[in-house]
Amino acid sequence: PDIPVIDKAYSKLSNSITVEWRAVPGATSYLLTAQDGDSFIETVVTNSPGTLTGLKPATFYRVTIRSMNSGGKSQPSPFRKAKTVLAAPILSVSSPSCDSIAVSWKAVYMAAGFSVSLMRSDGLGRMLKENTTNTSLIFTNLDPGTLYTIKAYAWNVNGIPGDDFTYNQRTSPNAPADVQVAFNSGALRAIISWMPTEGALTYSVTASSGLLKLKCNTSSASCMVPSLQCSSEYYVSVTAYNDAGSSNPTDAVSLKTIPCAPVNISIEEDEPGHLLVSWSSVNFGHYYVVFVKSDDGLEVHCNTSHTQCHFQSDCGFTYFISVFAYNKAGQSPLGDVLNYSTAPCCPSDFRAVLVASDTVEVTWAPVRGAEMYETRALGGSGVMRCNDTATACTLSALPCNTRYNITVYSFSEARGSNTSCASKYVATAPCSPEIKSISKEALSAISVHWQSNNEEATYIVTARGEAGLWHCTSSGNSCTLIHLPCGSAFSVSAIARSPAGQSLPSYSVPLETAPCCPNDLILTQVTQSVTNISWSVGMGAQTYVTTLESPKGQAKCHTLQNYCLLGCITCGTSYTVSLKAISETGLTSSCTYQGYSSSACCPSGVKLYRLGNNGIRVYWRASDETINYNTDLHGSKGNFTCTPSSGLSHCDITEIPCGDVYTVVVSPVTDKGPNLTFCPKKIYS
Repeated sequence: PDIPVIDKAYSKLSNSITVEWRAVPGATSYLLTAQDGDSFIETVVTNSPGTLTGLKPATFYRVTIRSMNSGGKSQPSPFRKAKTVLAAPILSVSSPSCDSIAVSWKAVYMAAGFSVSLMRSDGLGRMLKENTTNTSLIFTNLDPGTLYTIKAYAWNVNGIPGDDFTYNQRTSPNAPADVQVAFNSGALRAIISWMPTEGALTYSVTASSGLLKLKCNTSSASCMVPSLQCSSEYYVSVTAYNDAGSSNPTDAVSLKTIPCAPVNISIEEDEPGHLLVSWSSVNFGHYYVVFVKSDDGLEVHCNTSHTQCHFQSDCGFTYFISVFAYNKAGQSPLGDVLNYSTAPCCPSDFRAVLVASDTVEVTWAPVRGAEMYETRALGGSGVMRCNDTATACTLSALPCNTRYNITVYSFSEARGSNTSCASKYVATAPCSPEIKSISKEALSAISVHWQSNNEEATYIVTARGEAGLWHCTSSGNSCTLIHLPCGSAFSVSAIARSPAGQSLPSYSVPLETAPCCPNDLILTQVTQSVTNISWSVGMGAQTYVTTLESPKGQAKCHTLQNYCLLGCITCGTSYTVSLKAISETGLTSSCTYQGYSSSACCPSGVKLYRLGNNGIRVYWRASDETINYNTDLHGSKGNFTCTPSSGLSHCDITEIPCGDVYTVVVSPVTDKGPNLTFCPKKIYS
């Protein structure tokens, strides 16, 4: 084909030159060539215009064109010079703040200046355009979080613009507004919320406390910050992020967490019935509440802004104590729960009773908190102790006449002993007296002497025997037993009695009273010179000595029996009668009785004279003219008596049946009863 002629050669892009020509008849394609020194670039096109690409910017090229068909290529056309335009500046874009975009680029070869324009990508608002010869530019007063389209190009000294460079850049977001903090005191976490900000893709929450920083990232408008520490103040800020960068952090919002559980809790019982609970101060603790729950379920509490609380307490209880700190954020977590057991109660219904002279029985009612009891008896020369889990104790073998201070203490393993228990005084019984001597003061009075060192004691002496009991009382060391029965055996003992009680009895001393004098004593004259004495039994007597005594002589007998015959009695004589009752051990009672007069003497010289067939006269010689006599005749046909007038010494008895044998007795007349039978008898037929 013919050689084409270039009409135009121009560059609109920095890497290409566009060529325009008139079509050549018969040509099916065209070969475009751009030569820069030794290097060239070719491209084949089918019609005008055609574009050479892959060129260097801001470079002069010699452009030629050749037409082609199946016959071959034409000769190159005359060259046309054309220069590629400037390369586009390569932008570096950032948003240093929420309302600005910074654009920078490297210098462009052969560039005399640059033109940069900026407009919201959504087409809203006006376009901003800046021309500059610098390699950086900042657009301000932009909308935060908004996507902007930036276009930049360089121009040469002729003002011909080069390639443009388009870049979409979003401004960094504005700081979120209306930051709210919701603290969950139970879980020690906080939920941070805010109003979403334009253009923000993500948000970052920072909770700072000293060197500790907790972060939470989210794409929503709230975020939870876990694992907060108690008693801490956190400064919470929210930063919004997008692909341009971050917003300024919001103004820090103060978050004070709940206080930590109080530590160093101590419990003291400064005095019985009062508990003092104290603890260390807790940061951010505005006030404290102490809960005290007893093991019976009752709970009390104390509110205070100080670090100690006082509570009333009862003995024998276990108290469970917890301390919480409070502030506006809420209540502290549960810390240590301490338990404190008060000393067990002092035993109630405490009784100490002397159950024997040397034994004290101590009883009491069981009390709360007591696991064991100790009974202490202080007195005498030391302390006696009795330990037991039971509510009774017996203190035995205690010295007599001793005052003891008895206290029952309750013990628990947790708290030890309650030392404030009241005491009771108990005195043991007085000591037993020791009988030293027994002496006879009178017939039925016995004086008893003893030895004892008791204080304020009364002594009771008892004589005990088959006859009964006899007593005497004294606060000294002797007393007299009176009206003791005769002929009795006694066991004599003494006891001491005081307000504390009664002693054991002393050792017994035997006592025998003198035998009793016989109540009845009968004297019967058996013969003119023999008298029979009989008596009733004298209690306690074993033998008897009877004595009849007169100025004319004495008659005596000693016998085991309760009768005795005394001879050598003078008739018509008055005797004193005495009897001694003698016991088995030789004790003697001298007994005196009414005097005894022996019967008058029988007459002597009794003679009988017959007075006819039926009479008899009896003569006698009187022993004393003042004595009257009776004459008695005893026969089978009758008995006859004759009593002559005083002073006569004969008597006539008449009308006696004949033919009988009579016994005739003349005897003195007595005023005591029947006639004497021992005078001599005469037989008369």
